[in-house]
Amino acid sequence: MGVENSGFLVSILFVLIAFNILLFTLFSSKYTTKPILIVAVLISSLTNYFMNSYHVIIDDSMIRNMLQTNLNESMDLLTIKQVVYFLVLGVLPAVFIYKSKIEYRGLKTELISKAKIIFMALLVIIASIMVFSKYYTSFVREHKPLRFSINPTYWIYSIGKYITLTFNSGETIVKPIGLDAKITKVDGEHRKLVIMVVGEAARADHFSLNGYERDTNPLLEKENIVNFPNIYSCGTSTAESVPCMFSVFNKSDYSYKKGISNENVLDVLNHTKEVSILWRDNNSDSKGVALRVLYQDYKTPKNNTICDDEECRDEGMLVGLDAYIKKNKGKDILIVLHQMGNHGPAYYKRYTKEFEKFKPTCKTNQLEQCTKEEISNAYDNAILYTDYFLSKTINFLKRYEATYETTMIYMSDHGESLGKNGIYLHGLPYFMAPDAQTHIGALMWFGKDINSKNIKQNRDKRYTQDNLFHTLLGLFKVKTKVYDKDMDMLDDKKD
Repeated sequence: MGVENSGFLVSILFVLIAFNILLFTLFSSKYTTKPILIVAVLISSLTNYFMNSYHVIIDDSMIRNMLQTNLNESMDLLTIKQVVYFLVLGVLPAVFIYKSKIEYRGLKTELISKAKIIFMALLVIIASIMVFSKYYTSFVREHKPLRFSINPTYWIYSIGKYITLTFNSGETIVKPIGLDAKITKVDGEHRKLVIMVVGEAARADHFSLNGYERDTNPLLEKENIVNFPNIYSCGTSTAESVPCMFSVFNKSDYSYKKGISNENVLDVLNHTKEVSILWRDNNSDSKGVALRVLYQDYKTPKNNTICDDEECRDEGMLVGLDAYIKKNKGKDILIVLHQMGNHGPAYYKRYTKEFEKFKPTCKTNQLEQCTKEEISNAYDNAILYTDYFLSKTINFLKRYEATYETTMIYMSDHGESLGKNGIYLHGLPYFMAPDAQTHIGALMWFGKDINSKNIKQNRDKRYTQDNLFHTLLGLFKVKTKVYDKDMDMLDDKKD
């Protein structure tokens, strides 16, 4: 490393220090200095833990995901190491700040002093950039992702962005779409019974259906399914992917604001007045997708009859569906089951003991304490349980083949990182996320009334969650201006 390189690296340190001084000086006053600094060190201690332990980025999408996560899922992330980070890097500095005596002078003197500090901070920043301008020019261009790791400025910026996008954009008015939606029935044609399973954190390359060396799909391999090996998510977190996948917008056009201010495919199906829709959730919630349809929380033993000491199980969502189907006889039916699936980091909680096939397993939520093999073993066991759950769902649908045209669709919300390059979990900005976080498991099963030959011919094509909106409309034979048959994965006229 040359002298100039060393000087450049030192200058980065001075620029960051000066920028933080500038930032906190602007918002400091007799009544705000201590509260702002205390909150900053407390939050920064936690963001530091997550960035160091899992290599995640605390951006506005991650903040939304955290705020929409329930208490049980949050407890999965709680570790002794996190507590130590919080106490040593957060609480102790906060106590020091609280007990420190700050002498405030008159308003005029304080304003002059503040102006001097701001001037000196700006001088350091400008001088550093000018002296090493050629380095900063290439550094900023070639290493843009590094700005995501600046603590505390980036999480402060992300909170501001989240607030602006979420709360500071006026009243949310939901725009209707697909009001012209109609279903044309052929005489003698069976009604449709479709179960859509929304998976959680299931990456494609850990499905044996996709060539994974471990047998993680032994039951599904016995079924006449159509596996889609090349499907990609439109986000890297549940809060982003779930509303996006049911949205009319493609990934390139989708935004959180558009998602909450426009109806989704469930609403379009509702407009037909021919489809009964039920959403059962064993995850955090529907992320706004099921606000206008029947919603049932299955993370509680009050509704879910299959719960143990660890948690309520996905298979419990199948209990009682017969009564719902009977109640809605004479209509098409769509049932959405939102899995707990492979929600990390406590993968060992996501399956019961009989599915602990791959050993040894990581039995802690502190993934950095486990080997990559132990983490993969626990993760694969959870995939094995999903295989069982999907097989059980298929067997449930088989009972209705005589009276309904039955279909099961499975699509994960996003993938998951398991420690490669030190990256764990999910939620990285899409442009820098590894394939493991965006390449998802997806498959379909069709009852005896549906010929899947043409569908199988197209299964190896690259698809994204953008296709789901149009595929669901096509499956129910809905005619509407918002339907695009070229985006329908089941269109039998595809080349």
